[in-house]
Amino acid sequence: MRIISGKHKGKRITAPKKLPARPTTDFAKEALFNILNNNYYFNELSVLDLFAGIGSISFEFASRGVKSVISVDQHYNSVKFIDNTAKELALNIKAIKSDVFSYLEKVKLPHNIIFADPPYDFSKEQLSKIVTLVFENKLLLDEGLLIIEHSKHTDISDIPHFQYAKKYGGSMFSFFEINNDITDA
Repeated sequence: MRIISGKHKGKRITAPKKLPARPTTDFAKEALFNILNNNYYFNELSVLDLFAGIGSISFEFASRGVKSVISVDQHYNSVKFIDNTAKELALNIKAIKSDVFSYLEKVKLPHNIIFADPPYDFSKEQLSKIVTLVFENKLLLDEGLLIIEHSKHTDISDIPHFQYAKKYGGSMFSFFEINNDITDA
């Protein structure tokens, strides 16, 4: 894995092989950040990275100078790796060991961007639950964005707040935003 841009541009990070993660490919990550770069000033953002794995997305955001990144993963060794690497590179990342669904039910801090990269075998219902928890608990700031990375074989375009999707190889990024036309129940 490498950091594509920012103060650590080109930096290769090697995670231990035993970590249970499927990092976002450099190709897909670069495409995603090209989209975000056209819509946001990174130094003004707070980011929540769910199912953080080895921290690829967290490191990319932090290298680009976001205000803060919170990385959530249920695996101790993943959290430890993210925390140690963030300290080594002096990146503003707080790694938290937690089940993502439990975390989303408890947390009250909204963010500009929430990125979720759950296992590709997650069902549509599990993906929908992520969206529901984010919007019911008001975890996005105004103009905020929820991005879910998932298999290109899973269509989640009918989940409320869906805006659009982009496909990169076997990966799909689905984008969700606050839609003021949708009334909260």
